[in-house]
Amino acid sequence: MKRLLLMAAMVATTFGAFAQTADLRRKIEVTGIAEKEVTPDIINVSISLKEYLDGKKKITITQLEQQLEKAVSEAGIAKEDFTVNSVSSWNYVIEKKKNPDFLVSKQYGIKFRDLNKFNQLLSKLDPKGIQYTNIDSYDYSKANELKKELKIQALLSAREKATYLVTALGDKLGGAINIVDTDNSFYPQPRMANVMFKSAAADASAVPESDIDFKKIKLSFQINTVFEIK
Repeated sequence: MKRLLLMAAMVATTFGAFAQTADLRRKIEVTGIAEKEVTPDIINVSISLKEYLDGKKKITITQLEQQLEKAVSEAGIAKEDFTVNSVSSWNYVIEKKKNPDFLVSKQYGIKFRDLNKFNQLLSKLDPKGIQYTNIDSYDYSKANELKKELKIQALLSAREKATYLVTALGDKLGGAINIVDTDNSFYPQPRMANVMFKSAAADASAVPESDIDFKKIKLSFQINTVFEIK
């Protein structure tokens, strides 16, 4: 008898604990989506300069770099938007001593906020010293602000959807129990820059505006929300 009473007490305790932890509220789960396409207004470009021989005279990486720094300054590009990415060989000083004809190359990263300055800057560089240019990535300057707006729109869309579904059943919508957001944004893949190098002596004012065709960035957010049904 005592054993039966003990088992009954254990069952009652277990059931009571389960009732306290189990969420018995009526719920509805819905998804809201908000998206927008924008044109990139930031382009991250890498430029590689390389020493070359002009007859018997070597045009050094120092000369080419000074030329690039001047062009960057004249284009009004901020110092923090101009960086050195790498040098062709970490021991190039030793290599130059062994081989006087060793030609050093150096890579730089430039963030253009005015895309038309891309060709204008290249027009002031020695085309023989440019090894290559490459578009590394695109970005949108107001992306963070737009992301916040789209997330709010997606959440409000989810609430609107839940409201009319619950109302159709004669119930009222309660507060949000759980919110999960998913970023489905798409950024276009970078590609090699097709740029015709201008003469270093070319007049910058004669350089045409950039005709680089950019695919749009698609910012898209999905909000999965669980609401209580009252």
